[in-house]
Amino acid sequence: MPTLYHLWISPFCRKIRVSLGEKKIETETKVEQIWDRRPEFLAMNPDGTVPVFVDDDGTTVANSSAISEYLEETRPEIPLLPGDAAARAEIRRLVAWFDRKFSTEVTDMLVGEKLMKRFLGTGEPSSAAIRAGHTNIATHMAYIGFLAERRNWLGGDHFSLADIAAASHISTVDYIGDVPWEKYPEAKEWYARGKSRPSFRPLLSDHIPGVRPPAHYANLDF
Repeated sequence: MPTLYHLWISPFCRKIRVSLGEKKIETETKVEQIWDRRPEFLAMNPDGTVPVFVDDDGTTVANSSAISEYLEETRPEIPLLPGDAAARAEIRRLVAWFDRKFSTEVTDMLVGEKLMKRFLGTGEPSSAAIRAGHTNIATHMAYIGFLAERRNWLGGDHFSLADIAAASHISTVDYIGDVPWEKYPEAKEWYARGKSRPSFRPLLSDHIPGVRPPAHYANLDF
């Protein structure tokens, strides 16, 4: 059975967990506390980051983008990059948007400051960064709403890796109660459909030690 090394609150790990669920790949998941810098884990990924996917044959793949492409190539039966070349390019564009732009402007500013600094022991949260994250999320939620109004799913007609990447980042911010859902009904409706999928439900049962999510976090009809 394949193994996924992950961390609960990492959106990149969540992206792979949901992808594995969508592709119906039975996988053993192991929480890797990256701040421990275990020699055995560093031997698998010298970068010391998660996710890391170890396949049945021992093939080891690190980095969520690399794992996503690997899964598409080795398990193509249920594609998460569907459609023609243009459609796949648009999905990849949106994945990059959330994994880079949203991550830098929102996830790092909110989840990184409020949670990851605590786990990594890298100092006190920056109030300026948190304020910036709260400001930045407005642009991203409006963009999600813009796409959701015009498409069935963010990347087009079909649920895809674009939806998974977006929902994975948003779910981590929602865990700390920092998504202003009341201002963005179109984005909320899209996210409600995504979090109702069976592949997403394990994320809703995550409980980070010492941090309780808001009541609506696991509610499918929030």
